[in-house]
Amino acid sequence: MRITVTSVLVDDQDKALRFYTEVLGFVPKNDVPVGEYRWLTVVSPDDPDGVELLLEPDQHPAAKPFKAALVADGIPITSFAVADVAAEVARLKALGVTFTQETTDMGPVTLAVLDDTCGNLIQIAAM
Repeated sequence: MRITVTSVLVDDQDKALRFYTEVLGFVPKNDVPVGEYRWLTVVSPDDPDGVELLLEPDQHPAAKPFKAALVADGIPITSFAVADVAAEVARLKALGVTFTQETTDMGPVTLAVLDDTCGNLIQIAAM
């Protein structure tokens, strides 16, 4: 068994696609109309056949309160690996990204938390 797709709930798929590709650097993988929304996935340019991130609409009644509660408590919805957290934070800040937690050394892992502009906090981490 292996993970092939994981989701992040987004408030606007077009805005999410721009942020996750133009800012974070992922590349589009699938963009298939599914009724009112799309099966819209992105992947790492370093692993185009790897795990897909589904930019899933947050239209379920539980989604927005769930996301808001996580943000209010400062809890990231997911984590992305980077080689150098400080360098990535500097790159992303230059692109206007807001961080809710600055680069933090936690012993075996260094991390930071950013706002994805789509209603989520995302952790970036290096081990």
